[in-house]
Amino acid sequence: MKYAIETKKLSKNFGKLNAVDELDLQIPQGSIFAFLGPNGAGKTTTINMLMNIISPTRGNAHVIGIDSKKLTPEDIEKIGYVSENQELPEWMTVEQFINYCMPMYSTWDNDFCAALLKQFDLPLKQKIKTFSRGMKMKVALVSALAFRPNLLILDEPFSGLDPLVREEFIDGLLEITGNKDWTIFISSHDIHEVERLADWVGIIHLGKKKLVEETESLQGRFRSIEVTLSDAVEAKNDYPEEWLSVNDKDRIVNFVDSQFSEERSKDKINQIFPNRTDIRVSGMTLREIFVILAKHYRMIKA
Repeated sequence: MKYAIETKKLSKNFGKLNAVDELDLQIPQGSIFAFLGPNGAGKTTTINMLMNIISPTRGNAHVIGIDSKKLTPEDIEKIGYVSENQELPEWMTVEQFINYCMPMYSTWDNDFCAALLKQFDLPLKQKIKTFSRGMKMKVALVSALAFRPNLLILDEPFSGLDPLVREEFIDGLLEITGNKDWTIFISSHDIHEVERLADWVGIIHLGKKKLVEETESLQGRFRSIEVTLSDAVEAKNDYPEEWLSVNDKDRIVNFVDSQFSEERSKDKINQIFPNRTDIRVSGMTLREIFVILAKHYRMIKA
């Protein structure tokens, strides 16, 4: 398997703070990878190392097969990058900005650029400084897509966008994902939006990788379960390790099974609760799974 991004023991210290701690990632080429974590988890620091904006303290990263510390201007032509804090030359009009960017990329596709500008309804003659935040983000996305990069890195692209602009932004991303050669690496707090895009998920917590898995597999093994008992539940401290956020009260036990299997899970429930009268099993969204895992990681301080 070819990897668009691969890191080995990638680490970054700021004084005594381990912002990223021995991060190992392998992101398949052609995937849409959601990089998730709470504030301060190390997501932006990781991206800054991938883009060679800052140097790692230890370890290394390879982006499109090249050591990130050795990326040349020719290599950068293959990488699109959009950040929530990205600065644009706001004194320019959209047309001026596009004309400014165009000569920098030998693979610039004028027809594709024109299609994106039309899709995002961006007025060519208007100065960027007059735009809302959402419109500015769309300008940035056009400039990052028009040269058809092999890898697109997005750092909190939905932050502060209204629902309509988010929808248009996602439509623009979905437009390009039909091409299996594109790889999208997206870091975002807006997990509901990411869920519509991502086929791989990675979770980072306190600088450490906690999980990397295909989205379908992750959602396939997580279930929200409610067990109804005939008598009041007896307090327990030894529930199975894979049961997360267990809440037992009166005759109801709620928990998340992180290793759900229809037959095995129900057998285990029947064994632990022989007086059960009902079992309700529900699927979970990616956002629900992330919230449960974030609480779990915080609780075990790992």
